[in-house]
Amino acid sequence: MMDQPLRPIQPVSMQNYSQNRDIYSISRLVRETRAILEGSFPLLWVQGEISNLARPASGHLYFSMKDEAAQVRCAMFRMKRQRLRFQPENGQQVLIRARISLYEARGEFQLIAEHMEPAGEGALRLAFEQLKAKLSSEGLFDAAHKRPIPTLPQQIGLITSPSGAAVRDLLSVLGRRFPAIPVVIYPVPVQGAEAPERIVRMLKLANLRNECDLLMLSRGGGSLEDLQAFNDERVARAVHASRIPLITGIGHEIDFTIVDFVADLRAPTPSAAAEHATPDQTAWRTHLRRSLIQLQARLETRLQTDRALVDKLAMRLERQHPRQRLTQRTLRLDEIALRLVRAQTHRLLKLDSRLQTLQARLSHQSPSQRLERLNSRLGVLSANLRRSVNRQSSQQRTRLQQLARDLHNLSPLNTLQRGYAIATRIEDGRILHSAAETGVGDLTEVRLAEGRLICEVKTTHRGSN
Repeated sequence: MMDQPLRPIQPVSMQNYSQNRDIYSISRLVRETRAILEGSFPLLWVQGEISNLARPASGHLYFSMKDEAAQVRCAMFRMKRQRLRFQPENGQQVLIRARISLYEARGEFQLIAEHMEPAGEGALRLAFEQLKAKLSSEGLFDAAHKRPIPTLPQQIGLITSPSGAAVRDLLSVLGRRFPAIPVVIYPVPVQGAEAPERIVRMLKLANLRNECDLLMLSRGGGSLEDLQAFNDERVARAVHASRIPLITGIGHEIDFTIVDFVADLRAPTPSAAAEHATPDQTAWRTHLRRSLIQLQARLETRLQTDRALVDKLAMRLERQHPRQRLTQRTLRLDEIALRLVRAQTHRLLKLDSRLQTLQARLSHQSPSQRLERLNSRLGVLSANLRRSVNRQSSQQRTRLQQLARDLHNLSPLNTLQRGYAIATRIEDGRILHSAAETGVGDLTEVRLAEGRLICEVKTTHRGSN
């Protein structure tokens, strides 16, 4: 077989090569990739652990979200960060709502966070929304069930923690606005597993005692988990069943709980709840002074009317005065016999004496003297009113102090400080009063003044000692 002659290789033009292919620049590639990513994914909920957290002076947040197998860069801009209700930290499990993006300058895949919350809050918020929808469908939030708040309560009941900052704020505002209104404190824990049941019991107790005509349920601010006692269905139904009007002042202005929707009035803070519950004593004093001025003006108007009536009657009396009739009759009887003149003169003297008596009585009934007596009586009544108000305020203040001392003396915590303990059966949380209520092998919780003990019953001794 004869060899074929070799053909020369034709050179390829680089210009033709470039024209036949769509060549991407790096910036174009990154830009179009970013457009595909951002257009293909909606806002996503992503859960993971924070790492590499940075807080530059710009106010933005830069961090990584990771799990056991992967991590991704994230950014949260300043406007979104300002809405956070907690301070993110490295190692914290969080739930973010974010959109997918690409940082073109470095070609890095990243998430732009729009919202962030601790990982546990997502389930709590879902439960909150579900319970809210349920109770709303049952009509517990309807305005028709709202009871009117009394303008001037005779006594206010505070259902709150006796050791929290909220009770101090409440008592301070109530004392400043209207210290004459007595206050009863129904102590309850405001967070923790036992808080809902204790709040329900106190609501029932307050209605049973019926010593207050207004109740206030309050606590200070906190996270969604801290406020869970007020998102409990049992508490919401107890508030709805209360016969006494109730105001809530829970957390901060942005905090909303299920109880807020059921209550007769929701205040944004405990201090605002106290302001809604009481009138302003300065405004009431102004109203009282205005009423006194109106009363005085009406008295003066009445006196002027009576004085005009007296003047009118005096003119009628002057026109019908007996002396006028006597003068006319004297002219007519001037020619009558002399014996009638003496009789007529005697009659005239009697009439004159009677006239003087009437004038004396009229002078005694003068409106000016009556006005002086009324002014004197008004001064006495005003002094008596001031003394009565001061005395009642002092008595109520003394009573409040005595009740506070009695409450402290009766406090279970005070009893624990003296060396006593409270034993509770762990199985059902029941407080033990007798050895007969437990058996060998049962677990009990012993609460001391400081801390708790978990004990197993080895033997029991029944009896009075």
